[in-house]
Amino acid sequence: MSSTPMNVGTEQTTTVVIGTGLSGLAVAAELRRRGVDSIVVDGLDILGAGQPANTASLQRCDAADSDSLRERNEILRHLRIYAASHGMDVRNTTRAVQLTMVGGAPTGPTDEPFVRQWEVHTPTGILLADHIVLTRCAHSQLRRMLNDFGITVGRNLVSAMRAIGIYLVGVGELITPSPKEVLRQAKTVGQAISAKVNPENTPNLLTGSLAILPA
Repeated sequence: MSSTPMNVGTEQTTTVVIGTGLSGLAVAAELRRRGVDSIVVDGLDILGAGQPANTASLQRCDAADSDSLRERNEILRHLRIYAASHGMDVRNTTRAVQLTMVGGAPTGPTDEPFVRQWEVHTPTGILLADHIVLTRCAHSQLRRMLNDFGITVGRNLVSAMRAIGIYLVGVGELITPSPKEVLRQAKTVGQAISAKVNPENTPNLLTGSLAILPA
């Protein structure tokens, strides 16, 4: 999958997936099967103070998953093979360091239509996208991020984030989701983004399968 160069240091893509582990590769593979462009980069670093308006930083949240490590590693192996064989744009050595909303915060409820894009800043340039997928982040951290953007969050964090084009995969409220749950979330998010990108088209999956869970 290729992105479209805009100018020096800036690339345009449909979706930026932040996280090169199981969750990130799973949703990127789902998007690939649905013909949706994406770029996968490594997780967000901790940023210092003095960020501009409409900008937020996310700490890395590395959750332990020792109970399902073997299963996760097997699925991850299959996903890496799929990514390589289908030309997915996975940038393991590129780290997202900042997320910026382009267009400012909405003035009404988050479920109202609002034109916005997202800038994912990396050490090598900026990725401009309509959709962002986050992995391995705590719910409390995500609420703070939305508050930093000037967005009021109700009780349903996931709905509030989807309304502004941010999706979560592999993010549990209290515990780390199981590998099966991660794949379920990836499929749901892939379908949701595809429906927004191509609302007039019925689902049209490309080659490849994610039926890789051990029996």
